[in-house]
Amino acid sequence: MVKTKPRKQLRPRGQARVKGSGSRGLIRRWKWILIALVVLLLIPAMQVAVVRFVNPPRTLPMWIEQMSSSAPKAPLRYHWIPLPQIPEMFLKHLWISEDQRFFQHDGFDWTEMDLAVKEAERKGKPVRGASTITNQCARSIFLWQGRSWIRKGLESYYTIWMEMLLPKRRIMELYANVIEMGRGIYGVEAASQHYFGVTARGLTREQSAMLAAVLPNPKGWDPTNPGPMLRWRQQRILRREQNAHFPERLLR
Repeated sequence: MVKTKPRKQLRPRGQARVKGSGSRGLIRRWKWILIALVVLLLIPAMQVAVVRFVNPPRTLPMWIEQMSSSAPKAPLRYHWIPLPQIPEMFLKHLWISEDQRFFQHDGFDWTEMDLAVKEAERKGKPVRGASTITNQCARSIFLWQGRSWIRKGLESYYTIWMEMLLPKRRIMELYANVIEMGRGIYGVEAASQHYFGVTARGLTREQSAMLAAVLPNPKGWDPTNPGPMLRWRQQRILRREQNAHFPERLLR
């Protein structure tokens, strides 16, 4: 008796086509997801590239402040001035107050971060902020105020692109013009006119140091009526100015 081999059961052609079609559809979906992710990752780079050449007409914090439902709203005060018109004295005070390693680091002051961690461990308190001028500039143009890991992560990502695409002098110019210096007050020119009735070029050393001193708490401190803490910060800036070697040549 001749034994016959059992026939292999063939899969219907239509079924094979359906399965292949599903695989191709899944691949297309992943392709579009990857494209969307790449675009999202590149948006900050494109935004930073734009502000290298274009002075921001408004920043995100300005829009948020103006669109906020809280009342009453302060009028927006924002007057852009180019870097040569910003007093070198104020740039120096800003550098002393905010980030004296600005011209040496790549956007992240690892030395300051290490000191902040050690200080927190010694005192048993939360780690204080160790933001650089680039960090704060990124936040002041593209992001929102407040504390969250999402915002901090975005701030770090923007910082990387800013240090890659912008020279230090442009970062300093942007920062001096967009930093919040009071409710609805942005930049050194608007602050000078609002608080002291002069242009930035007309500031005295004491007034310049006072404006730099107010930055950690611009909505809570008044440069025209300084309390003990604000006065102490101003005097500390003026004392440090005597021995600080500000690299003016890097801003020319």
